[in-house]
Amino acid sequence: MKQERPNVLSIAGFDPCGGAGLLSDCKVFEMHQVQGMGVCTSLTFQNESEFAGLTWVSLADIEKQMEMLFKKYAFGYVKIGLVQGLNELDTIIDSLQQKNPTVRIVWDPILKASAGYDFHNDIDAEKLIRILKKIYLLVPNFPEMELLNPDGVTPAISARKMSKYCRIFLKGGHSTTNVAEDILFENEKQYVFTQNKIENGEKHGSGCVLSSAILANLAKGYELVESCRKAKNYTAGFLSSTKGLLGYHCK
Repeated sequence: MKQERPNVLSIAGFDPCGGAGLLSDCKVFEMHQVQGMGVCTSLTFQNESEFAGLTWVSLADIEKQMEMLFKKYAFGYVKIGLVQGLNELDTIIDSLQQKNPTVRIVWDPILKASAGYDFHNDIDAEKLIRILKKIYLLVPNFPEMELLNPDGVTPAISARKMSKYCRIFLKGGHSTTNVAEDILFENEKQYVFTQNKIENGEKHGSGCVLSSAILANLAKGYELVESCRKAKNYTAGFLSSTKGLLGYHCK
């Protein structure tokens, strides 16, 4: 008999082209042999190169989706992607922790679509800190880190300062050099993951892929540093899989 897979949950938006959001997360979960499920926070109107808008799912309907899943399944690991705002995010996190006080939450703070649409421009610093204290890992890129902490000197310095509230994996793919340097800040320690940038490696939803892969590896029992390393390797394969903006998922 095959070993039962751990359950993981993505709370994110629906992207019709499957490059990001719920569809992408579930592809990653399946490739990592974890049982992935999803709660939809928004319906987006987009493809990999153009974003035309979205409709938000109400908090009440998000909660109904969660209730039905938690009624039958236990989730120790949850990824949160696109949400309407920090108030909604805070409510979702509280609901998750009521259902499972030990749940580990990975938040991928999607603040702008890769096709060029801004979701959030005004961040309440006090509310952000309260949220960070409740989650396990924050996975921002450079522009997202700058928006989350606009007073920071550099994204890395901002991430280091904010890591006193939660662990932070800062994605370095937006750097202007030929090398992408990601940094994990955990318990006052830093772990650097360096990789040469991949030719034609710009992919729609690459941040979703990375954060979902980290979550899947955590659910399989790997420590955070190893989960990030494995997720980086998986994402590199995704980035090099095609010449276009939509990547393939493969081991």
